[in-house]
Amino acid sequence: MFILCGLGNKGFEYSYTRHNIGYLVIDRYSEKFNIPLTKKRYGCKTGARDNILLAKPDTYMNLSGSPVSSLIRNMNIPLENFILIHDDLDMDFGRIKIRWNGGHGGHKGVGSVIGALQSNLFHRVKMGIGRNPSMTPEDYVLSRFQKEDAETLHESLDSAAEALHVFIYEGKEKAMSMYNRQ
Repeated sequence: MFILCGLGNKGFEYSYTRHNIGYLVIDRYSEKFNIPLTKKRYGCKTGARDNILLAKPDTYMNLSGSPVSSLIRNMNIPLENFILIHDDLDMDFGRIKIRWNGGHGGHKGVGSVIGALQSNLFHRVKMGIGRNPSMTPEDYVLSRFQKEDAETLHESLDSAAEALHVFIYEGKEKAMSMYNRQ
């Protein structure tokens, strides 16, 4: 079984913010491949079908590690079958990058997951959100997507869902070669 876990902040006030793009990818995957998020398990909203478990920690970003770790441990999922989806300020908006391991790069949600798992040996789908030099990084990640972002956001969410599907059903090498170049 694979766990696809998107990071974000719970609560309506954070919906459609740049920091919640991990949640948005999970929602898109859920819609596209008909896996409703209907159960609550170990502090995460989840949905499962076949060999896929979708998860969104039902907490704030910086506290994501505990529910993610509980879910992985209690579902007995090996870390190599865990894929974390999160925003990345240092990548252009709309870009996707699949990678194995690495540090948290200043991302407190990723840092929380690494700390709780006591390992960074898992896959990630990094979603580029870019930067706005006129805003602090903290304000920018919590800002909502604008109308002019809609097309790029829609395309990147679709690409991320497709990349995850290719990863699971055709292998990580194929997914990385197809989607890391964009």
